[in-house]
Amino acid sequence: MDDFSVNIKEIDNQHRQLIEIVNQLHRAMREGKSSQMINDIINRLIDYTQYHFETEERLMEAYNFPGYVHHKAEHAKLTRQVQEFQRQYRQNPMGLSVQLLNFLKSWVADHILQTDKQYTRFLNNQGVF
Repeated sequence: MDDFSVNIKEIDNQHRQLIEIVNQLHRAMREGKSSQMINDIINRLIDYTQYHFETEERLMEAYNFPGYVHHKAEHAKLTRQVQEFQRQYRQNPMGLSVQLLNFLKSWVADHILQTDKQYTRFLNNQGVF
C-alpha cells in the first residue's frame, strides 16, 4: 500500500477503503454472489468514490492546486464510467463482470499512482499531511 500513499493521512485511508471495496466486489463476483449483492457493492463503491473525490477536490481547491480543474474533470469522467458500468451490469450481469473488474482495478491503481501523485508534493509543501 505504500506505493499508493500520497502522504496525506485522510486520503491514504480513503484509498485503502476504495481498494477494499473493489476487493469485496472481486470476491463477490468470483464466488458467484447474487446480482443484488454485487449491485449493492457497486452502489457502495459509487457512493464512497464520490465522497472521496469531494475530499480530494476540497483540499485541492482550498490550497489552489494548479491542476484542480483537470483533476476534477477526471473525477467526473471516472464517476460517469463507473455509473455506466453499473447500468450495463444491471442489464446483463454475466456479460460485464470481468470487464468491470479490469476497469476498476486499473482505474484505482492508475488514478492513485499517476493522477493523485500529481498533487502530493504540492499539498505536502503546503503543510497538508
